[in-house]
Amino acid sequence: MNTESLPAIFINAAIVNNFVLSMFLGICPFLGVSAKKETAVRMGLAVIFVMLVSSMCAYGINIVLDAVGAPYLRLICYIAVIASAVQLVEMVIKKFSPALFKALGIFLPLITTNCAILGLALFQTQNEYNFLQCLVYALGAGTGFTLALTIMAGMREKLELADTPDIAQGAAITLILAGILSLAFMGFAGLGG
Repeated sequence: MNTESLPAIFINAAIVNNFVLSMFLGICPFLGVSAKKETAVRMGLAVIFVMLVSSMCAYGINIVLDAVGAPYLRLICYIAVIASAVQLVEMVIKKFSPALFKALGIFLPLITTNCAILGLALFQTQNEYNFLQCLVYALGAGTGFTLALTIMAGMREKLELADTPDIAQGAAITLILAGILSLAFMGFAGLGG
C-alpha cells in the first residue's frame, strides 16, 4: 500500500513525471494533434476520460487477477480494457461532434495503442495505489498530457506567424520545440523526491 498524499500524486503525474515530456510516452498524438489549440484540448479531454476508465478497470482487474493467482494476465487484460474504452470514446465523439471526429482523424483510434494509457495502468499497479490514488494518478497523468498538448499547440500556432528558415520548417521545428519543452519540464524533476 502506497502512502503518498493525493496532491503529491497529482502533481507528480501532471508535472514532475509528465508522461509526454518527462517519460516520452504518447509522443505520436503529441506531435500529430498539437497543431491547433482547440483540437489539442479536445484530444486531451478524450485521453483524460480513457485514462480514468482504464485506471478504474486496471485497479479492478489487478485485484481479480491477484485473487485467482494469475497476475501474468495483467498486460493482455489492460490492453483489452483500453481498446474498449477508446471504442466508447470514438463512438461518443462521432455521434456528438462529427467535426472533432474528423479533426482528430487517425489519432483518435491510436489512443488504443498510446503507450501513455498502458503505462498508466502498469505504473499504478507497480506503485500499489489504492482506488482513490489510482483515480488521482489518472487525472494527473491526463491533465499533464493535456497540458503538454496545449502548450505545444500554442507554440506551434505562434510559430506559424514567425519567419523561420526554410530548412527548419515543418517537422524539424516541431521536434526542436518538443525538445525545448521537454528540457523545460525536466527542471521539475527535483520536486518528485
